Amino acid sequence: MDNPIGQHFRPDEQPLIEEFSALVQEARDQNRSILTNFLNPRQQHILTTLVNRDEELQLSFFGGFTNAENQRGLIYPQYFVPEKADFLVEIFEIDYPVKFAELEHRQILGTLANSGIQRDTFGDIVHYQDRWQVATNGELEKFFSNEITRIGRIKVRMQLATPSEILTPVNDWERTQVTLASLRLDSIVATAFSISRHRAKELIEHRQVQLNWMIDEKADTIIARNDVISVRKYGRIKLVEVLGKTKKDKLKTQLDLIKTR
Repeated sequence: MDNPIGQHFRPDEQPLIEEFSALVQEARDQNRSILTNFLNPRQQHILTTLVNRDEELQLSFFGGFTNAENQRGLIYPQYFVPEKADFLVEIFEIDYPVKFAELEHRQILGTLANSGIQRDTFGDIVHYQDRWQVATNGELEKFFSNEITRIGRIKVRMQLATPSEILTPVNDWERTQVTLASLRLDSIVATAFSISRHRAKELIEHRQVQLNWMIDEKADTIIARNDVISVRKYGRIKLVEVLGKTKKDKLKTQLDLIKTR
Protein backbone atom coordinates (compact mmCIF):
# COMPACT_ATOMS: atom_id res chain seq x y z
CA MET A 1 0.00 0.00 0.00
CA ASP A 2 1.16 3.55 -0.72
CA ASN A 3 1.48 5.00 2.78
CA PRO A 4 1.26 8.67 1.74
CA ILE A 5 -2.19 7.88 0.31
CA GLY A 6 -3.22 5.49 3.07
CA GLN A 7 -2.69 8.05 5.81
CA HIS A 8 -5.50 10.19 4.38
CA PHE A 9 -8.09 7.44 4.81
CA ARG A 10 -9.42 5.33 7.65
CA PRO A 11 -7.61 2.09 8.58
CA ASP A 12 -10.57 -0.06 7.54
CA GLU A 13 -10.32 1.43 4.03
CA GLN A 14 -6.75 0.28 3.48
CA PRO A 15 -7.69 -3.06 1.83
CA LEU A 16 -9.80 -1.11 -0.67
CA ILE A 17 -6.87 1.23 -1.37
CA GLU A 18 -4.70 -1.79 -2.11
CA GLU A 19 -7.36 -3.29 -4.39
CA PHE A 20 -7.78 -0.05 -6.34
CA SER A 21 -4.01 0.49 -6.50
CA ALA A 22 -3.70 -2.90 -8.21
CA LEU A 23 -6.32 -1.86 -10.80
CA VAL A 24 -4.47 1.39 -11.49
CA GLN A 25 -1.20 -0.52 -11.86
CA GLU A 26 -2.83 -3.00 -14.25
CA ALA A 27 -4.27 -0.21 -16.42
CA ARG A 28 -0.85 1.46 -16.58
CA ASP A 29 1.21 -1.69 -17.20
CA GLN A 30 -1.13 -3.11 -19.85
CA ASN A 31 -2.01 0.29 -21.36
CA ARG A 32 -5.69 -0.58 -21.48
CA SER A 33 -8.97 0.39 -19.87
CA ILE A 34 -10.17 -1.28 -16.66
CA LEU A 35 -13.87 -1.30 -15.70
CA THR A 36 -14.99 -1.64 -12.10
CA ASN A 37 -18.33 -2.81 -10.78
CA PHE A 38 -20.64 -0.26 -9.17
CA LEU A 39 -18.89 1.88 -6.57
CA ASN A 40 -20.50 3.96 -3.86
CA PRO A 41 -19.47 7.64 -3.57
CA ARG A 42 -16.77 6.94 -0.97
CA GLN A 43 -15.22 4.26 -3.15
CA GLN A 44 -15.39 6.64 -6.11
CA HIS A 45 -13.52 9.25 -4.08
CA ILE A 46 -10.76 6.80 -3.13
CA LEU A 47 -10.35 5.57 -6.71
CA THR A 48 -10.30 9.15 -8.01
CA THR A 49 -7.56 10.05 -5.53
CA LEU A 50 -5.41 7.17 -6.74
CA VAL A 51 -5.94 7.71 -10.47
CA ASN A 52 -5.29 11.45 -10.20
CA ARG A 53 -1.75 10.67 -9.04
CA ASP A 54 -0.95 9.00 -12.36
CA GLU A 55 -0.35 11.36 -15.29
CA GLU A 56 -0.81 8.56 -17.84
CA LEU A 57 -4.34 7.62 -16.80
CA GLN A 58 -7.80 9.13 -16.62
CA LEU A 59 -11.00 8.10 -14.88
CA SER A 60 -14.70 8.45 -15.67
CA PHE A 61 -17.84 7.24 -13.92
CA PHE A 62 -21.29 6.31 -15.19
CA GLY A 63 -24.25 4.84 -13.32
CA GLY A 64 -27.05 4.84 -15.86
CA PHE A 65 -29.13 7.55 -14.19
CA THR A 66 -28.54 11.30 -14.04
CA ASN A 67 -26.42 12.07 -10.94
CA ALA A 68 -26.40 8.40 -9.97
CA GLU A 69 -25.03 7.65 -6.51
CA ASN A 70 -23.57 4.25 -7.39
CA GLN A 71 -21.52 4.26 -10.57
CA ARG A 72 -19.10 2.07 -12.50
CA GLY A 73 -15.61 3.45 -12.87
CA LEU A 74 -13.51 3.25 -16.04
CA ILE A 75 -9.74 3.72 -15.74
CA TYR A 76 -8.20 4.35 -19.15
CA PRO A 77 -5.11 5.67 -20.97
CA GLN A 78 -4.97 9.31 -22.06
CA TYR A 79 -5.61 8.49 -25.72
CA PHE A 80 -8.87 6.63 -25.04
CA VAL A 81 -12.21 8.44 -25.42
CA PRO A 82 -14.90 6.59 -23.41
CA GLU A 83 -18.53 6.32 -24.45
CA LYS A 84 -21.54 5.27 -22.39
CA ALA A 85 -21.50 1.83 -24.00
CA ASP A 86 -18.03 1.18 -22.52
CA PHE A 87 -19.49 1.16 -19.00
CA LEU A 88 -21.80 -1.83 -19.69
CA VAL A 89 -24.69 -0.41 -17.66
CA GLU A 90 -28.24 -1.55 -18.38
CA ILE A 91 -31.40 -0.07 -16.86
CA PHE A 92 -34.19 -2.51 -16.05
CA GLU A 93 -37.75 -1.43 -15.37
CA ILE A 94 -39.71 -3.64 -12.98
CA ASP A 95 -43.01 -4.66 -14.53
CA TYR A 96 -45.56 -5.65 -11.86
CA PRO A 97 -49.36 -5.44 -11.28
CA VAL A 98 -49.47 -1.82 -10.11
CA LYS A 99 -53.24 -1.91 -9.49
CA PHE A 100 -52.95 -4.72 -6.96
CA ALA A 101 -49.50 -4.39 -5.40
CA GLU A 102 -47.01 -1.84 -4.10
CA LEU A 103 -43.23 -2.06 -4.19
CA GLU A 104 -40.78 -0.51 -1.76
CA HIS A 105 -37.09 0.25 -2.10
CA ARG A 106 -36.12 -2.09 0.73
CA GLN A 107 -38.05 -4.98 -0.86
CA ILE A 108 -36.28 -4.56 -4.19
CA LEU A 109 -32.87 -4.15 -2.57
CA GLY A 110 -33.42 -7.19 -0.38
CA THR A 111 -34.51 -9.37 -3.30
CA LEU A 112 -31.52 -8.40 -5.44
CA ALA A 113 -29.03 -8.67 -2.57
CA ASN A 114 -30.28 -12.18 -1.70
CA SER A 115 -30.49 -13.48 -5.28
CA GLY A 116 -26.94 -14.86 -5.38
CA ILE A 117 -25.20 -11.87 -6.96
CA GLN A 118 -22.84 -9.37 -5.37
CA ARG A 119 -24.18 -5.98 -4.24
CA ASP A 120 -21.77 -4.19 -6.57
CA THR A 121 -23.32 -5.79 -9.68
CA PHE A 122 -26.29 -3.42 -9.50
CA GLY A 123 -26.44 0.28 -8.80
CA ASP A 124 -29.17 2.76 -7.94
CA ILE A 125 -32.82 1.82 -7.49
CA VAL A 126 -34.93 4.72 -8.72
CA HIS A 127 -38.68 5.29 -8.66
CA TYR A 128 -41.28 7.78 -9.76
CA GLN A 129 -44.82 7.22 -8.49
CA ASP A 130 -45.46 3.51 -9.19
CA ARG A 131 -42.53 3.01 -11.60
CA TRP A 132 -39.29 1.38 -10.43
CA GLN A 133 -35.99 1.00 -12.29
CA VAL A 134 -32.62 -0.56 -11.43
CA ALA A 135 -29.17 0.08 -12.89
CA THR A 136 -27.36 -3.20 -13.49
CA ASN A 137 -24.12 -4.70 -14.78
CA GLY A 138 -24.88 -5.32 -18.46
CA GLU A 139 -22.80 -8.48 -18.42
CA LEU A 140 -25.49 -10.03 -16.20
CA GLU A 141 -28.43 -9.05 -18.38
CA LYS A 142 -29.71 -12.63 -18.75
CA PHE A 143 -29.51 -13.20 -15.01
CA PHE A 144 -31.66 -10.19 -14.21
CA SER A 145 -34.11 -11.03 -17.00
CA ASN A 146 -34.49 -14.71 -16.17
CA GLU A 147 -33.88 -15.05 -12.43
CA ILE A 148 -35.64 -12.04 -10.88
CA THR A 149 -39.28 -13.09 -11.19
CA ARG A 150 -40.60 -12.19 -7.74
CA ILE A 151 -40.08 -9.40 -5.24
CA GLY A 152 -41.47 -10.70 -2.00
CA ARG A 153 -44.77 -12.28 -3.01
CA ILE A 154 -45.22 -10.04 -6.02
CA LYS A 155 -44.68 -11.50 -9.48
CA VAL A 156 -42.48 -9.24 -11.59
CA ARG A 157 -40.75 -9.08 -14.95
CA MET A 158 -37.47 -7.28 -15.46
CA GLN A 159 -37.62 -5.42 -18.76
CA LEU A 160 -34.84 -3.38 -20.34
CA ALA A 161 -35.68 0.33 -20.50
CA THR A 162 -34.94 2.34 -23.61
CA PRO A 163 -32.97 5.61 -23.20
CA SER A 164 -36.17 7.67 -23.48
CA GLU A 165 -37.83 5.63 -20.70
CA ILE A 166 -35.08 6.10 -18.09
CA LEU A 167 -36.30 7.96 -15.01
CA THR A 168 -34.66 11.08 -13.59
CA PRO A 169 -33.96 10.65 -9.85
CA VAL A 170 -35.37 13.19 -7.41
CA ASN A 171 -32.90 14.89 -5.05
CA ASP A 172 -34.21 14.14 -1.55
CA TRP A 173 -31.45 15.91 0.42
CA GLU A 174 -32.44 18.89 2.57
CA ARG A 175 -29.78 21.32 3.82
CA THR A 176 -29.95 22.56 7.39
CA GLN A 177 -27.78 24.24 10.01
CA VAL A 178 -27.44 22.58 13.41
CA THR A 179 -25.38 23.11 16.57
CA LEU A 180 -23.41 20.10 17.77
CA ALA A 181 -21.71 19.34 21.07
CA SER A 182 -18.98 17.52 19.10
CA LEU A 183 -18.31 15.76 15.80
CA ARG A 184 -18.67 12.33 17.41
CA LEU A 185 -20.83 9.89 15.47
CA ASP A 186 -23.37 9.49 18.27
CA SER A 187 -23.67 13.25 18.74
CA ILE A 188 -24.42 13.88 15.07
CA VAL A 189 -26.92 11.00 14.81
CA ALA A 190 -28.75 12.12 17.97
CA THR A 191 -28.96 15.76 16.92
CA ALA A 192 -29.86 15.16 13.27
CA PHE A 193 -32.74 12.81 14.06
CA SER A 194 -33.86 14.41 17.35
CA ILE A 195 -33.26 11.29 19.43
CA SER A 196 -31.39 10.81 22.70
CA ARG A 197 -27.64 10.25 22.79
CA HIS A 198 -28.36 6.91 24.49
CA ARG A 199 -30.63 5.82 21.61
CA ALA A 200 -28.00 6.88 19.08
CA LYS A 201 -25.38 4.77 20.87
CA GLU A 202 -27.75 1.78 20.85
CA LEU A 203 -28.25 2.08 17.10
CA ILE A 204 -24.49 2.24 16.54
CA GLU A 205 -23.72 -0.69 18.85
CA HIS A 206 -26.44 -2.80 17.20
CA ARG A 207 -24.85 -2.29 13.75
CA GLN A 208 -27.67 -0.09 12.46
CA VAL A 209 -25.34 2.73 11.42
CA GLN A 210 -23.01 2.95 8.44
CA LEU A 211 -20.27 5.51 7.93
CA ASN A 212 -19.35 5.95 4.27
CA TRP A 213 -21.24 2.74 3.42
CA MET A 214 -19.42 0.63 6.01
CA ILE A 215 -20.77 -0.53 9.40
CA ASP A 216 -19.34 1.56 12.25
CA GLU A 217 -19.83 0.31 15.81
CA LYS A 218 -17.86 3.07 17.58
CA ALA A 219 -19.95 5.87 19.01
CA ASP A 220 -16.87 8.08 19.45
CA THR A 221 -15.78 7.98 15.79
CA ILE A 222 -15.01 11.54 14.68
CA ILE A 223 -16.87 12.59 11.54
CA ALA A 224 -15.08 14.55 8.82
CA ARG A 225 -16.33 16.89 6.11
CA ASN A 226 -18.26 15.05 3.33
CA ASP A 227 -18.66 11.90 5.42
CA VAL A 228 -22.03 10.21 4.89
CA ILE A 229 -23.85 8.51 7.77
CA SER A 230 -26.71 6.08 7.07
CA VAL A 231 -29.00 5.07 9.93
CA ARG A 232 -31.39 2.21 9.28
CA LYS A 233 -35.03 3.33 9.32
CA TYR A 234 -34.04 6.93 10.11
CA GLY A 235 -32.27 8.22 7.00
CA ARG A 236 -28.95 9.77 6.00
CA ILE A 237 -26.70 12.58 7.15
CA LYS A 238 -23.88 14.31 5.29
CA LEU A 239 -21.55 16.71 7.08
CA VAL A 240 -21.21 19.56 4.58
CA GLU A 241 -19.28 22.16 6.57
CA VAL A 242 -18.19 23.24 10.04
CA LEU A 243 -19.06 26.93 10.13
CA GLY A 244 -17.42 27.88 13.41
CA LYS A 245 -18.19 27.90 17.14
CA THR A 246 -20.90 29.43 19.28
CA LYS A 247 -20.20 31.56 22.38
CA LYS A 248 -20.70 28.39 24.43
CA ASP A 249 -17.99 26.63 22.38
CA LYS A 250 -20.38 24.39 20.47
CA LEU A 251 -19.96 23.68 16.77
CA LYS A 252 -22.10 25.39 14.14
CA THR A 253 -22.43 22.97 11.24
CA GLN A 254 -24.21 22.57 7.95
CA LEU A 255 -25.74 19.17 7.26
CA ASP A 256 -27.56 17.56 4.37
CA LEU A 257 -30.37 15.29 5.59
CA ILE A 258 -32.71 12.65 4.26
CA LYS A 259 -35.26 11.60 6.86
CA THR A 260 -37.31 8.45 6.42
CA ARG A 261 -39.31 8.74 9.64
